[in-house]
Amino acid sequence: MKRSFGLNLFYTLLLLIALAFAGFIGYFLAALTLGLAFYAPLVVAVACGLGIYSVIAIFQLLSRRFRHLALAVFAGLCLLATAGYELNKAYMNRFEVVDDREVDLNRYKPFDAGSRTAALDRPAAYQIQDQLPRLDGATALYPLYSAFVQAVYPEDQYDVYDFDKGTVICSSTAYAYKRLIAGETDIVFAAAPSLSQQKEALRAGQELKLTPVGREAFVFFVNKRNPVSGLTTEQIKDIYSGKLTRWNEVGGKNNRIRAFQREENSGSQTMLENLMAGRTLMTPPQEDVMDLMSGIISQTSSYRNFKDALGFSFLFYASEMNANDRIKLLAIDGAEPDKESIRSGKYPLSTEFYAVTAGSANPNVQPFLDWIQSSEGQELVEKTGYTSLKQ
Repeated sequence: MKRSFGLNLFYTLLLLIALAFAGFIGYFLAALTLGLAFYAPLVVAVACGLGIYSVIAIFQLLSRRFRHLALAVFAGLCLLATAGYELNKAYMNRFEVVDDREVDLNRYKPFDAGSRTAALDRPAAYQIQDQLPRLDGATALYPLYSAFVQAVYPEDQYDVYDFDKGTVICSSTAYAYKRLIAGETDIVFAAAPSLSQQKEALRAGQELKLTPVGREAFVFFVNKRNPVSGLTTEQIKDIYSGKLTRWNEVGGKNNRIRAFQREENSGSQTMLENLMAGRTLMTPPQEDVMDLMSGIISQTSSYRNFKDALGFSFLFYASEMNANDRIKLLAIDGAEPDKESIRSGKYPLSTEFYAVTAGSANPNVQPFLDWIQSSEGQELVEKTGYTSLKQ
């Protein structure tokens, strides 16, 4: 006995409401538990597919055999898509990620037994007993200012990840500058601020003062199997402006260049932007991520060590903090990135890094900065692995 159209419509609405609710719950559960951009949309697709199938079945618009075949095909496509996604994810995960957020900075924590922090072979001539300057900075510079702390601060537990109450923390360049401008820290150890960070300081009525601490090399690296061992400064500019797109144009194999970048306002990304002054920087490789507030969003991908990849960082981070034998640092304009070429000025992408302040009222800030530039402070710069200001 056939149901009336009205009853069928009622059942359809009831079922669609149930599917919509189940899809809504499934969407957020998938996003929360799997943390990927694929499964949440898959849940929505499955809910929509089941809704369409239910409408067709309730109103008997097609034969039962055809409906069952269509459902089987849809289920098969969903399974194939899932298998393809997981296989691609497994393939991608084979490649190492170079991302300073993956470094455990507790290895460089001051005063810890077994810490890799550099130390003087004698007590420092300068000591701070109270009113300790609050420190923050770039990931790659934490081992250095941790060494400064170990030399002149009183022995204590300085939790690098205590962002609320910590005295000596490392929140990364972008956040450290925000905290400095907001008055939440006294000194930030980082590369020079980006243009947007300078503007942010001006809007807050702050003046950023840069005190040179040491010198470092801005380096580019590739997969070790890449036959290219060096680039010119102009070739780098051509690559990151999108003019030069394949490795065989610079002596490599006939593969496209996958030129990775860093997140905006990171120290190394600011260095790239300064290098590219006057040239339009191309859009970096993106990856989709799930944000529960705004859905699927895109963000700059971390460097993955593909055979066609090109990445950049600073010498100490790439060769010490995240050292591995599967990436190769490139010579730039014929100069290898090392302390000798940095000191002599032969390496063209050498740069100073700084202790940055913004008008702190702490009376120990300036004496501490003076000590950092003294022979003892510069000795720790060298012992950590950077190049001192001294010639």
